[in-house]
Amino acid sequence: MDPEAVIGADRPVVGMVHLPALPGAPRYDADGGREAIHEAARRDAERLDAGGVDALIVENFGDAPFYPESVPRHVVADLTALVGTVRAVTDCPVGVNVLRNDGPSAVAVAAATGAAFVRVNVHVGARVADQGVLEGRAHETMRLRERLDADVRVLADVGVKHSAPLGRRESERDAELLGDAVERGLADGVIVSGAGTGRATDRDDVRAAVTARDDRGLDAPVFVGSGVTAETVGDTLTLADGVIVGSAFKEGGDASNPVSVARVERVVASADAVRN
Repeated sequence: MDPEAVIGADRPVVGMVHLPALPGAPRYDADGGREAIHEAARRDAERLDAGGVDALIVENFGDAPFYPESVPRHVVADLTALVGTVRAVTDCPVGVNVLRNDGPSAVAVAAATGAAFVRVNVHVGARVADQGVLEGRAHETMRLRERLDADVRVLADVGVKHSAPLGRRESERDAELLGDAVERGLADGVIVSGAGTGRATDRDDVRAAVTARDDRGLDAPVFVGSGVTAETVGDTLTLADGVIVGSAFKEGGDASNPVSVARVERVVASADAVRN
């Protein structure tokens, strides 16, 4: 998979649209209602677009505590509407991540809205997280994509943040899990992240993932999924095929704050210095 074929850019910079809590979640703001959520999504999408990102991912970031697997129908309905709102204000390719680990719903939302790709936190294998044991559901996600005849690419995390490995050592994750995700789970690309939101991704982990990909002759880009900043994006893109940025784009570097156009521009400019 060539990132440029899906995202339209060499070594793309992908920005996060972190949604506020949706209806039904404990932190949902009933006073603001759904319109406030749509306005926040529009605002952040427009600011990311104005700052020069190559793609966006819409994520139900505010819904903690997250359902470990399938989310309820009302979450799917709201996410479908919100992805439509984002797609209406940007020409950038849009992705979907349904937390905590609902790949099939992400594919369904993407297929219904014309989104280009999804992110799946645990696509194969198993991880221990605050939701308990998260098990890969590649068999469901990829079969649903086939049934829907959806042109939706699947990006799978390896060593996903806010979790620990189950049944294998962390040092083994890159070679074995990457191979499983792509060769057996049929993921189109993989994402390597740090320990948590905004936490830097270990350069050795990125290098190991790229080496494992190349050694196996796999056609799968490696993205870095956390901790990228204006200071580190250039160095990161000398190894990785793309970056996904959330916290560094937000006012004050806080993932829960609105997107800052100036912060986006700084990261994109640093990326361009390497890409150009």
